[in-house]
Amino acid sequence: MPPYSARLARLQRLIKGEVDALVVTHLPNLLYLAGFRGSSGVLVVAPRRADFFAPAMYRLQASQEVVGAQVRIGAGSALKSAAQSLTRSKPDRVGFEEEHLPAAQFRFLRAALPGSTALVPLAGTVEDLRAVKDGEEIDRIRSAQELTARVFNEVLPSVRPGVRELDLAAELEYRMKLHGARGPAFETIVASGPRSALPHGRASRKRLEKNELVVFDLGAILDDYHSDMTRTVYLGSPSSRVKRTYQAVQQALERARESVRAGVAAAQVDAKARRCLTRKGLGRFFIHG
Repeated sequence: MPPYSARLARLQRLIKGEVDALVVTHLPNLLYLAGFRGSSGVLVVAPRRADFFAPAMYRLQASQEVVGAQVRIGAGSALKSAAQSLTRSKPDRVGFEEEHLPAAQFRFLRAALPGSTALVPLAGTVEDLRAVKDGEEIDRIRSAQELTARVFNEVLPSVRPGVRELDLAAELEYRMKLHGARGPAFETIVASGPRSALPHGRASRKRLEKNELVVFDLGAILDDYHSDMTRTVYLGSPSSRVKRTYQAVQQALERARESVRAGVAAAQVDAKARRCLTRKGLGRFFIHG
């Protein structure tokens, strides 16, 4: 089991002296901090305690999943219950997730709390914790990636002219679940021919044709961690132009990979790939962010 209590303790140390409590509503952060996998809940983290508020429909699930926080079930919404609890404690400063709290919920929270309570926007507080992966997390990410690679290799023999992009995407996602994944990490991309130039070309009813490129972008969710991989195949014998382009992209990948080390900014790694492609006359086609 992930060390939810340790994560909460780290967060409590981070907010101590900054706010009296932090209201966490972003579902991935609720999962990371407390283990909750439902679609509605609020975690209120104070320096000395943590309370998890959920609507009645999640009474059983919250009691089974939440770790490290006291589960409190209210009659109304989770945010209403959290606000009522905060009001009773009379906090001076309450933090909220600046990137994730919708405006309507912010207005509700502002109206529900005493006027003397300041609402403090905190950006990336939980995300900074999530960015540093422990050994167990790395193992889970690796397992998710291994599953994804296995699924792609199983479906690869079915990649042939006449097959629809949608059918290949469906087969990939079916096999993910067959091998234990909760589902795809995002909508599986299969884009062939001219559509392979689309950075995020959703699978369509288009049928694959001979002598064209097919791009796959897929990932799986396994034990709450996501994988993401992209592969390109060619149906037939590639032309010299296709080979040159493929080799240029492969070289750009290698240059970027060589620059990866602790302390290097992601922008520097990205720049290595872009410079390599620019030298090959392909820089203007690298339109991804």
